[in-house]
Parts: sequence; C-alpha cells; structure tokens
Amino acid sequence: MNRIIREARPTDMAEIMQVMDAAKKIMRQSGNMHQWGDGYPSETVITADIERNGGFVIEDSSKIVGYFAFLPSPEPTYEKIYEGEWIDDAQPYHVVHRIASYPDAHGIFSSIMEFCFAHDTNIRIDTHRDNKIMQHNILKHGFTYCGIIYLLSGDERLAYQKMVSR
Repeated sequence: MNRIIREARPTDMAEIMQVMDAAKKIMRQSGNMHQWGDGYPSETVITADIERNGGFVIEDSSKIVGYFAFLPSPEPTYEKIYEGEWIDDAQPYHVVHRIASYPDAHGIFSSIMEFCFAHDTNIRIDTHRDNKIMQHNILKHGFTYCGIIYLLSGDERLAYQKMVSR
C-alpha cells in the first residue's frame, strides 16, 4: 500500500463522488438508513470544501480511495452543545467532516486521524446516531463523547472531541 493524503482538486470530483456513493452503500448495509440522503454530500458541498483548502483525498497507489473535509474552527453548528459539553471550548480546533471510502480500503480512518493530528492537536467530529461504524472508529481513536449538536437542517448528531499534547 502506497497511501498518500493530498488536497482535493476540482478535477477529482468524479472520483470523489464515486467514493461518496460507495460510502452511502456501506451506511445502508450497516443499518444507517437516514444519514447522507437527498443527494448529500453534493458536488457543491465538496467544491466548498476544496475552495476552503479543506477537502482532501486519500490515494492508494495513485487511485483515490477516500475523501474527508478538514476545516478550521469555528464550526457554526458546534456553538451550542446539548446534554454535555466540549472538553475545551476556548481553544481553536479543526473539524473533520464527510469521511468516505471504498469498503475494501482498510485503515482509512486511522490514516485520516494521523494526518489531522499532525496539523492540529484539538479535533472535533460528529456523526449520525445510526452510524455505528463511525462511532466505533471515533471511540477507538480516543475521542470523548461530548454531547449532541444540531445541524442547520435541525438533524441531530453525536459530537466528540479529542485533544492531544505535543
């Protein structure tokens, strides 16, 4: 495996959208029937990530096998958290969104976390209550469950944070 993570480019869009479709199939097969419906994430959303220099692809042997967004704070939907609190609500942070990969691309979450923590020591992430695979990965990588946040659409998400010292 020759894995690299690089900034996504507009020319990657078709391959990114194929990865998104594969990720949606994984979600549905694991019982997560409601997350990422109605055309989300769209090319418009991915383009916005890229324009903010926060869209990244994961390549194995020069083939795109994954995608994620790594964006600096503030994340507007994280301003209010319910039934809990952030570990630290004062320090700047990065947020990881839209993690997607092919089912046969193993260790993607670990590669993403290694990349993200090399760039920031304070990371927040959220996921759908039905996304058991993502919840498992988040907790396996040492994140702390902090509470519930609500997306602009009003949809609930489970929110996590991890801070490391250097």
